Amino acid sequence: MWLSGVLVVILAAIVAWIVAPLSPGVLVLQFAWTPRTFGEIVHLWPSEDLARYRAHLWVDGALLLAYGVFGYLLGTQTRLFAPLSLRLRRLAPFVLPLAAAFDAVENVLQAWLTAMPRFDVAPVYLASAACSALKWGLLFVFGALLLWALARGDEEDAPDCG
Repeated sequence: MWLSGVLVVILAAIVAWIVAPLSPGVLVLQFAWTPRTFGEIVHLWPSEDLARYRAHLWVDGALLLAYGVFGYLLGTQTRLFAPLSLRLRRLAPFVLPLAAAFDAVENVLQAWLTAMPRFDVAPVYLASAACSALKWGLLFVFGALLLWALARGDEEDAPDCG
């Protein structure tokens, strides 16, 4: 499990390094809901930046596999989420894998959308941005569950002052 966690950190650092020069940044592109917005962003990038973006998708694919596995293992192989309700304990192991699934779909759609201009398929741009929004939402949900579990664990370990 910890190997997958270390892999997440390494791959996230590599992705950040690859996309750092892009302006506007990757997050702006991920939330481009329309062909026009998407096209305006991509056309601000020189061709080498577009190639850099497309190349990062392969590393991001490895990253999403790593964080999906890490989240599942953290939820199933540790007692980290034990302070949470049974329902949340059952949910926690699947949050990051589901985020990774949306990330994978987003990557495939963005690889296709950046291969050549495709302004006549507005629903694909919408789907790509929706996958991005769902991915980021699930990443935040996992973070909230993790923080909640850690905080509740501290509450249970605290001495009873009553």
